[in-house]
Amino acid sequence: MNDVITLFLCGDVMTGRGIDQALPHPAPPDLYELWVQDAREYVSLAEAANGEFPKPMAPAHIWGDALAELAHFRPHLRLINLETGITRHGTPWPDKGIHYRMSPENAACLQAARIDCCSLANNHVMDWGVDALRETCRVLDGLGIAHAGAGEDLGAAMKPARLDVTTGHRVWVFSLGMTDSGIPPEWHAARGRPGVWLATEASAAGAEPVAERIRAHKRPGDLAVVSVHWGSNWGYRIPKGHREFAYRLVEAGADLIHGHSSHHPVGMELYRGRPILYGCGDFINDYEGIRGYEIVQPDLTLMFFPAFDAATGVLRSMSMTPLRRARFSLHRTGKDDARWLCEMLNRERQGDDPEFRLDDAGRIQWDLAQ
Repeated sequence: MNDVITLFLCGDVMTGRGIDQALPHPAPPDLYELWVQDAREYVSLAEAANGEFPKPMAPAHIWGDALAELAHFRPHLRLINLETGITRHGTPWPDKGIHYRMSPENAACLQAARIDCCSLANNHVMDWGVDALRETCRVLDGLGIAHAGAGEDLGAAMKPARLDVTTGHRVWVFSLGMTDSGIPPEWHAARGRPGVWLATEASAAGAEPVAERIRAHKRPGDLAVVSVHWGSNWGYRIPKGHREFAYRLVEAGADLIHGHSSHHPVGMELYRGRPILYGCGDFINDYEGIRGYEIVQPDLTLMFFPAFDAATGVLRSMSMTPLRRARFSLHRTGKDDARWLCEMLNRERQGDDPEFRLDDAGRIQWDLAQ
């Protein structure tokens, strides 16, 4: 419909380490972790947990059933948080326990899902140093994929991505992070220093620099998306400062807060008709076979398809597709897993926010008509 703009969003897309090793053109497998020094071990762990899969994988393999969902919803914009540097080279960042990278030749996996924009302000984009960040940006530019949140200096990191989605309608994507997600403070971009855009604090006052840029760029008919990497990996508690930060951005004109860093989906909220996704959960990773935190079912994830009124920016509908990761691919879940996710979202919802319901197709709907 011409009067609706539909987006696709998901959480962390971590195509480095084991995922990169299983694709056709892997980077060197060397790791500097406490327990694992060869990224190919993560491929072995995944196969031990869920069975063997063909290797090298086709670039589209990692998306699995997500591709059919994208074809079904036909979103105007596809936005991910790319939590991986794109390089074969670089020096591992010192005193950082985990280092993700994907070779530039394997970046074709992003094209396989026709990704339009990558948020880069996260705690892995500079794992292999400043030159690796520069190469990441060059590769995305070469693929025609927009990006925001990191760059050659603070001005570049703060610059939003502009996506012309329909005639007369643009989507602005602002990307930033917080140190509570594990982003090293020294990654903060500055004048003459490459890096990521870091918020000064999680509060209404800390949101003001972002609010200023929303007001400077947004015009009638535009949508403003703020993609923010914040918070801990595990658990459902939303810090008070995160809520205040998000509310201030909505008040300044943000139409959607795209939160990520949590390894599993967490609660969401509707504020002034705009959705706040506090944590979308990992979407693609190489964690299969790694035990712990089973209580939150970390192998489950969601695709988010918000549809906005093109004229007003108010949320018209929100559909979510439950998926399960296995064999380095994404698979539609059964009804029990989908129901578990739906019940979690209802448990974590705020006050008078609409309830979530599971439809006959196994998708979760935010019942905005309530």
